[in-house]
Amino acid sequence: MLTRDPSVPAGMSRRHWLRHMAMTSLAVPAMQFTRAVEANAQQLKKQGKSCILLWMSGGPATIDIWDLKPGNENGGEFKTTQTSAPGVEISEHMPTVAQQMHHLAILRSMSTVEADHTRGTYKMHTGYVPNVTMQHPSFGAVAAYEFGQQMKDFELPHFISVAAPGVGAGFLGMAHAPFVVQNPGSPIQNLQPPGGLAAFRMENRLTLQRMMDEQFLKEGRGIAAKDHKEVYEKTVRMMNSKRLDAFKLDGEDAKTKERYGNTNFGRGCLMARRLVETGVTFVEVGLGGWDTHNQTFEAHRTRLQPELDKGMGSLVADLAERGLLEKTLIVWMGDFGRTPRINQDAGRDHWARSWSAVIGGCGIKGGQAVGKTNEDGTQVVDRPLDAPDLMASCYRALGIPCDRQYTTPNGRPYWVVDQDANAQPIAELFS
Repeated sequence: MLTRDPSVPAGMSRRHWLRHMAMTSLAVPAMQFTRAVEANAQQLKKQGKSCILLWMSGGPATIDIWDLKPGNENGGEFKTTQTSAPGVEISEHMPTVAQQMHHLAILRSMSTVEADHTRGTYKMHTGYVPNVTMQHPSFGAVAAYEFGQQMKDFELPHFISVAAPGVGAGFLGMAHAPFVVQNPGSPIQNLQPPGGLAAFRMENRLTLQRMMDEQFLKEGRGIAAKDHKEVYEKTVRMMNSKRLDAFKLDGEDAKTKERYGNTNFGRGCLMARRLVETGVTFVEVGLGGWDTHNQTFEAHRTRLQPELDKGMGSLVADLAERGLLEKTLIVWMGDFGRTPRINQDAGRDHWARSWSAVIGGCGIKGGQAVGKTNEDGTQVVDRPLDAPDLMASCYRALGIPCDRQYTTPNGRPYWVVDQDANAQPIAELFS
């Protein structure tokens, strides 16, 4: 059982952080900020890589999206459709994504054990099962930490979570936690000084804040004090950045917005494209509502799959057209899958034994389905994969060594990929 919210970094409670922030003049939601990545956009476009994680909160019924079983009693109501990848079929309600499947690979043999929302979310974001002795950093936090060390002049956060709370930075600290955008397309809150505050008064308050932070550091208050200082420095730089326009969708034409969909997820995908174009390392975009214990086919048909299809399909198409897909990793996944068996309420329940994830871009070999489930979807019969295998593949695609080791503040070793899982990058994705 988790001892605290996994999105709260170790060493600092939400209450402590908010109380500290309430005492300052800026009242910036600094708990949402990651450590700055620091490179200009042109340099990043030439050298760097990015990742967009499409997070399906609630546990999507992948048997109705990516691995349909037509003709079987577990097969449900949907038909399959051909895709741009020969021999790969997906749901009939995903026509836009179907046209982009030559860029994507379906992992149809995920078997991840954890079928509880909190534990499944933690495992799929970190590659580890929850452990009371360590708060593991999320995949996004690791990517932001790795690339942030290499870059010098970039003002925006390098880990941004859109329409999703994200999972935190664990022992890496608050400076690498996600900056959360709740309503994509709306103005980012609390990034301007209080109305009517003169510039010299603002500077005086910032000077006082810097003095307080320096004093905390001298008193040896550990990573929390260091994080406070880094977050504030990052905040001030972000407030004055021209790159803030990446959060604004006003400049996109109506046709583009319609392609992505007039939903939080659609706008989030459009914002994600703009953010990686600007140079952000890791963007997570959330689409909730997948916990379909009842009336699952109605939910998939009328909302879930249409929203997913427009946002994801348009995102992949635009990245490919703009030459960004070569250095942008796309990952689609949820906390787990759902039961092949349809329950009495026309729904599907929690199921982690056999489900699908999707990955593409950044050198991944698309146009294929890796692994296989049996005829009724209840078992993986070929190439079983777990979360650490997916993490290892993501890190390899991004150029982060899978055996990268950190040392936690209390001296414990940590590897970005769980060494006890004997995980390896999925070979079929790189052949």
